[in-house]
Amino acid sequence: MILETIEKENDIKNVAPEDWNLLAEEIREFLINKISVTGGHLGSNLGAVELTMALHLSLNLPQDKIVWDVGHQSYTHKLLTGRRSGFESLRKYGGMSGFPKRKESECDCFDTGHSSTSISAGLGLVKARDLRNEENTIISVIGDGSLTGGMAYEALNNASRLKKNFIIVLNDNNMSISENVGGMSKYLNNIRTADKYLDMKEGIYNSLMESKLGEPIVSSIRRAKSSVKQLVIPGMFFEDMGITYLGPVDGHNINAMMKVFREAKRCKSAVLVHVLTQKGKGFAPAEKHPARFHGAEPFDVETGLPLTPKTKSSYTDVFSTVMCKLGDRYKDIVAITAAMPDGTGLKRFRNLYPDRFFDVGIAEEHAVTFAAGLAAGGMCPVVAIYSSFLQRAYDQILHDVCIQNLHVIFAIDRAGLVGSDGETHQGIFDLSYLSSIPNMHIMAPKNKWELSDMLKFAIDFQGPIALRYPRGEAYDELREYREPIQFGKAEWIYHEKGIVLVAVGSMVKSALTVRESLAKKGFACSVINARFVKPVDTEILDEAAKDHRLIVTMEENVASGGFGEKVRAYLDKAYPEKKLLTIHIPDEYVEHGNVEILRREVGIDAATVEDRILELVR
Repeated sequence: MILETIEKENDIKNVAPEDWNLLAEEIREFLINKISVTGGHLGSNLGAVELTMALHLSLNLPQDKIVWDVGHQSYTHKLLTGRRSGFESLRKYGGMSGFPKRKESECDCFDTGHSSTSISAGLGLVKARDLRNEENTIISVIGDGSLTGGMAYEALNNASRLKKNFIIVLNDNNMSISENVGGMSKYLNNIRTADKYLDMKEGIYNSLMESKLGEPIVSSIRRAKSSVKQLVIPGMFFEDMGITYLGPVDGHNINAMMKVFREAKRCKSAVLVHVLTQKGKGFAPAEKHPARFHGAEPFDVETGLPLTPKTKSSYTDVFSTVMCKLGDRYKDIVAITAAMPDGTGLKRFRNLYPDRFFDVGIAEEHAVTFAAGLAAGGMCPVVAIYSSFLQRAYDQILHDVCIQNLHVIFAIDRAGLVGSDGETHQGIFDLSYLSSIPNMHIMAPKNKWELSDMLKFAIDFQGPIALRYPRGEAYDELREYREPIQFGKAEWIYHEKGIVLVAVGSMVKSALTVRESLAKKGFACSVINARFVKPVDTEILDEAAKDHRLIVTMEENVASGGFGEKVRAYLDKAYPEKKLLTIHIPDEYVEHGNVEILRREVGIDAATVEDRILELVR
């Protein structure tokens, strides 16, 4: 196999050009076989194989640098930099990350995981290069989806002022864009990327800029030709900003891309190369269902079907069902998501109530302020966003929603540890950053029925309110414990004496396991379902303090700013003699891996909690 000859960066340059297509086939076969076992981001990687090969053939890594936006499409990059063996442990605890990691390789120049960041990071690397008088090439690769994020345009605005080379590759797998590109665009692009054209353009520019009237003349020429170019050049948006546009180019034609990259490196400015690719290319199920194979669980290679079919409803499924029912009951409910209608469970709501569904693209900041405007206009907006992505909109939550005390509901999916995507995706900070904001209120359900009840409560509530729930199967026990939701009120599940566990959301299940084990050892143990993280139910804490010698808080959030910290502040003031044990995730980033392994590693699993309790009570 040709792939086996690539043991380190730049080895691809030893592959004969006539074998490039064969290598691309081998890479696709390798990725399909490996990801079918480990799970991972398949569709985006299959679509970027030739693009990655062309970049590696055109650059000299690690001196030259590639910043991958989001980074979930970097698997081929990892293969071409000698990490083939790492795919055996891809996204497993202690194994290779599914995203670029500087600690993994010198060829990963910037850690990524969220979208729309690569142009800003690349621009920083360019400025560092120029200040250090270096000559290497910096390339930021960004997808058309990520280009919906406002941060990308902030970076483009600054990149337009560059007088040194900086290459932005737009990896565009939205085929509707290519249909708008006609023969005239292709013809003009061939002229604009020709050596003679660039030589002439650069010579005229340099001559004009050396004269006193250079800048006004250059500006006049640009304005004069804009009216014609607007009709035929698809990249005029970038050209008008001062960024040279090259493309579109076939993202599966290595020779064509290498030609454009050669010309792009000659530009003394920021240049955008528009590359057209097909998501999921080479694997029929991924081509047909790209969304399903964005982040795939282990699957059967022949059929593309998951190896472990889902048998129980997830919290996302429950949210989806309840939203559809509430949408029929309340005509003022609207749903908002940031490019995740499938992931957040709003696809069904979109199908039923298309006029009241809004997918704003990868633009969490806009999503939140847009929701604030809807609320100010008399609607009831439900913003469904993953926990780790919502933190991108902290200022909008504070400034646009909470200062005005607007009735916006935040449905926060993937709260707590999410597993294989690692540090950038763990939802372990939301209790901290949300509870720091005045007027914000936070709930967490113990099971699927309470999620339904809390969402209904949130609809009738007035003011900002967040409902956070974990990834995966919804807990379906404790159905008999279904007291009506009352604002700021917790719930006794077991009321005994001695030890009391005050658990938040997903940790209620763990608390029941701890209680059962302690009972076998002769220790009486109560369990409280906190329900509300903000406000904290101080009345139930008063009640618990009367007949319990040890109070234990349990949450799937970091310590700083979390639920345990709030309980400690109250108890230190009201009951300083009481022992308090706070169970939480340490104030550190949690790497990728199986959720159960991660819970044990960070010390919030039932066995570790029990051991810590026994240390104190004995």
